[in-house]
Amino acid sequence: MKMIEVTSPYDGSVVGTVPFSTMEEVQESILRAKHLFLDKSQTVTKTKRIEILEKVIRIMSSEVEALTKLCASEGGKPWLDSKIEVLRAINGISLAIEGIGNEKGQQIPMGHTSSSEHRMAYTFKEPIGVVAAISAFNHPLNLAVHQVIPAIAVGCPVIIKPAMQTPLSAHRLIEILKEAGLPENWAQVVICDTPSSEFLATSPDIDFLTFIGSNNVGWYLNSKVSQGTRVTLEHGGVAPVIVEPDADITGLIPSIGKGGFYHAGQVCVSVQRVYVHESICEEVSLRLAEYASKLVVGNQLDDETEVGPLISHSEVNRVGEWVDEAVKSGGKVLCGGKKISDSCYLPTVLLNPSDRALVSTKEVFGPVVCVYSYQSMDEALERANALEVSFQASVFTKNIDTAFKAVKVLNATAVMVNDHTAFRVDWMPFGGAKTSGLGMGGIHNSMEDMQNEKLMVFKSDVL
Repeated sequence: MKMIEVTSPYDGSVVGTVPFSTMEEVQESILRAKHLFLDKSQTVTKTKRIEILEKVIRIMSSEVEALTKLCASEGGKPWLDSKIEVLRAINGISLAIEGIGNEKGQQIPMGHTSSSEHRMAYTFKEPIGVVAAISAFNHPLNLAVHQVIPAIAVGCPVIIKPAMQTPLSAHRLIEILKEAGLPENWAQVVICDTPSSEFLATSPDIDFLTFIGSNNVGWYLNSKVSQGTRVTLEHGGVAPVIVEPDADITGLIPSIGKGGFYHAGQVCVSVQRVYVHESICEEVSLRLAEYASKLVVGNQLDDETEVGPLISHSEVNRVGEWVDEAVKSGGKVLCGGKKISDSCYLPTVLLNPSDRALVSTKEVFGPVVCVYSYQSMDEALERANALEVSFQASVFTKNIDTAFKAVKVLNATAVMVNDHTAFRVDWMPFGGAKTSGLGMGGIHNSMEDMQNEKLMVFKSDVL
């Protein structure tokens, strides 16, 4: 079996090794999962699923420090934020157990027409089938939980293909599921090349594809899946924030700062475009730059680090090129604007880059926040809505009418009022629209999507 090394994005040190799956091995994994699903004698009952997931919580809770080190080491997210990710992942499993208990169908009215007399009917839920999960690098454990655990909770075999840069956390999750008593082949992990990943996503034996990653890849796979495969896609955004003149500036600076520079901006809903009313734009931009310039950048395993490395050296160079292009188009660097090593880029605040610059039109996925001056709320809304993305957005204001107008008009699947765009809890619906994705995530939403609704109609002369 071929093994590949997983290295730290900060210094290239080896974090661990994982087996690399061939195309044939991926095919075998799919066939095992399909056979398992079709053989109803091997179905895992709800009570057994709950028992397994409760044991997973106990195992993970006893390994918080080890899981934190694993997440941080392979993904580059600072230690404190990685620990929060681990705790979120554990809570996500609790949410799945809760979802199992809340699963229900409904009665369908009968008897009110002559054709429906002597009948009763109700709906119930069934697992959809084999789930293929293709995941991203930026939250290696929590994303795996969001894709794998809902499948197990509703009774679907699942195969996860984690990002090549960060496979260790997903690999450990599958190991823990087995340790907790999940029967063989109900949860499998494959680390493989692009053609094998495409085969996994598009195989006719796959009933549900959950994809988290770039929009180009996601929409491509969506166009290639077999007929009948249900798909959810989670891509990225170019998250807009609108700051009105009456906003609490002191309160919004750390909020926007956290939302923009958390995990070095490598989050699909990171604050990126901040539209600030011209009357307060200078103050907000300078205070945000002061906040960003004080952030500690460096090794993600150091307790003091607030902004870690980007996932690869090429990403550091790309972000630098985009910032340089923004400056040439008229943007002003208020802080940062350069890399400090091959792996780290300084938190950067740009003032008034062109609306046509890459940093204004594409997802940076790096520690860059752009501030733009505007004159009217309508102008800010128009500019915020100018792109073909739709994910999370936010508005800062003390005026309830302004807040409701922004919520109604902003092209977004979620609008935060007086909070940054990267806010999320795992029981809320979460996902993009337009080019930003298809369907909604969140533990409970995913469980719902991974099930089919079946109707039973019972006929009897005694009814």
